[in-house]
Amino acid sequence: MTGSATRPRDRARGGLLRDLLIASRPVSWINTAFPFAAAYLLTTREVDATLVIGTLFFLVPYNLAMYGINDVFDYASDARNPRKGGAEGALLGPARHRATLIAAVVACVPFVVWLVLAGGPASWVVLAVSLFAVAAYSVPGLRFKEVPFLDSVTSSVHFVSPAVYGLALAGASVTPQLVALLVAFFAWGIASHAFGAVQDVVPDREGGIASIATVLGARRTVRFAIAMWTVAGALMLTTAWPGPLAAALAVPYVVAAWPFRRISDVDSGRANAGWRKFLWINYACGFVVTMLLIWYAALGA
Repeated sequence: MTGSATRPRDRARGGLLRDLLIASRPVSWINTAFPFAAAYLLTTREVDATLVIGTLFFLVPYNLAMYGINDVFDYASDARNPRKGGAEGALLGPARHRATLIAAVVACVPFVVWLVLAGGPASWVVLAVSLFAVAAYSVPGLRFKEVPFLDSVTSSVHFVSPAVYGLALAGASVTPQLVALLVAFFAWGIASHAFGAVQDVVPDREGGIASIATVLGARRTVRFAIAMWTVAGALMLTTAWPGPLAAALAVPYVVAAWPFRRISDVDSGRANAGWRKFLWINYACGFVVTMLLIWYAALGA
């Protein structure tokens, strides 16, 4: 009797954990954890508890908060979007909304407390901006994701701020070359969000959601993304060796987006093919960046 009575509860718990996992976008975990870990490790040159805890925070809880909050407050439009319900975004029913928001807060709080105690005023400001951007993108009353151009800027902050936070937490010195690298990363983030928004032009307009792509139109948004990736590559040419080699990493992104430079709003959903390539390009380029960082670390040893 006891065993059979607990099985439905166990299944419900397992279903919730599965939904939370999907909502956190495991395919994107590395995109926020790696920038923090690389920035902190290359500055301190040592592995300590703060590196481990910060990396774990930006690996899972941060992504659960960022994407989970988005999935809760975007449910009405996501229900009309054929991309949702898998790796490209969970489709969380109303029954999961409260649990998702609670889980996001509970998962983040212990890590944030540790990181605040481990840092100082500069890192506190960066972490506050980062967490504010996570919430402001989706929560009612702010909804930066519905403010064209600010949507791409905020999305870029989601990925660049972990790196900036790692540098601030580690007490890195600010140099012109470091600023150029971060601005290049920021331009990459803007381009990536803009290109990703193209595939949702139709469902976003049907749902009454504004975005950089609904305002510029699919064709011009793709061209804007290509331009921003090009800017990112050009900025990397001004960084310290072997940083200029990373300028070439803009090429595969431009190549992936190039076939869609003339896409119409009606056919904008076809850009999903380019977006799927983008996800794999991220992993390939991430590997190259890792090799370059190891080379950089060896040069500075």
